[in-house]
Amino acid sequence: MKKLQSTLILSFILFTSAYGQDDDTAWFDFWIGKWEVSWTEAEGKLGKGTNTVTKILDDKVIQENFKIVEGANKGYLGTSMSVYSPKFKIWHQAYADNQGGYINFIGERSGDTRIFKTDPSQDKSVPLSRMRFYEIKKDSLMWDWEFSQDGGKTWTLNWRITYKRIGEG
Repeated sequence: MKKLQSTLILSFILFTSAYGQDDDTAWFDFWIGKWEVSWTEAEGKLGKGTNTVTKILDDKVIQENFKIVEGANKGYLGTSMSVYSPKFKIWHQAYADNQGGYINFIGERSGDTRIFKTDPSQDKSVPLSRMRFYEIKKDSLMWDWEFSQDGGKTWTLNWRITYKRIGEG
């Protein structure tokens, strides 16, 4: 009986490790790759860009390089660094862009949805922001940028991007 229990426990550990279900450090690994991104702008025009997401620093940090190549904000560049802190058991992301923007995010998971959001304990007069990654598949995903004026009770969509994989990270 003890051998059977050990075998079952080992099988469970191997299964969950292989699929990242219980591995907090792998929450955002789906994002690694080279992506073509697109969205609908005002007046129905199509915006396009690229996003290259790689692992750096001994595969402990996820680095993003986002670029708008077509649309109203052509030339916009953004970059982020995301890292899992084993000490605090939480994901962090620092995002900066070529327009002087800088935002700190905290990562979380809600079912199959991955989220980076601003800290709700900050100044209550500042709206909360969050990025939601969902409908995550091997070669595609959806990404929403949302704001909340009421501390996260309700969210308003600001930008929805469709990701299509064009290469490995």
